[in-house]
Amino acid sequence: MTILLLGLVLFIGIHFFTTLREPRAAAIGRLGEGGYKGLYSLLALAGLVLIVIGFGQYRSAGYIQVWNPPFRAFHPVAAALLWFAFVALVATYAPPSRIKSVLRHPMLVAVKAWALAHLLVNGDLGSMLIFGSLLAWAVYDRIAVKRRGDMGAPRVGWSKNDVLVVVIGTAAYAAMIWLHDSLIGVAAA
Repeated sequence: MTILLLGLVLFIGIHFFTTLREPRAAAIGRLGEGGYKGLYSLLALAGLVLIVIGFGQYRSAGYIQVWNPPFRAFHPVAAALLWFAFVALVATYAPPSRIKSVLRHPMLVAVKAWALAHLLVNGDLGSMLIFGSLLAWAVYDRIAVKRRGDMGAPRVGWSKNDVLVVVIGTAAYAAMIWLHDSLIGVAAA
């Protein structure tokens, strides 16, 4: 559990640091834009690797069940949230679209929907730490970007880009459901 927690602290910590605009600007001043981005990427990747290793060790030692989510009640909600998360994720990297403009910060919306969906269907301690931490970070980060006046994606009307976002998001969702057991080691059920 120590490696998992260290990974979460490192991954979320480096993302939290970006919201502290003055220390971030000072770090960019010392390291340069490229140096800062390189160090940021390295630390975020190291945190992610530690999370994966730590969660793998936690799983192999045996889950610590905190509660048993009611499958029939929560699974359909989680499935809908995950589809929405994939659509929001695709909107993040897509050309301007109405979906992107309504969500404003689609990556943060995707993380929140993904984390909440997993919290609804996983009642073990390790999952609660990972998904709860990432949900809390995404909520905090959305508040932080709003406070600094970042209104997110500009307002635009509906276009073919919205159709592409939904189609690609739906395809990615279906692929993840199909590959979840192979990639993650747990069936998406």
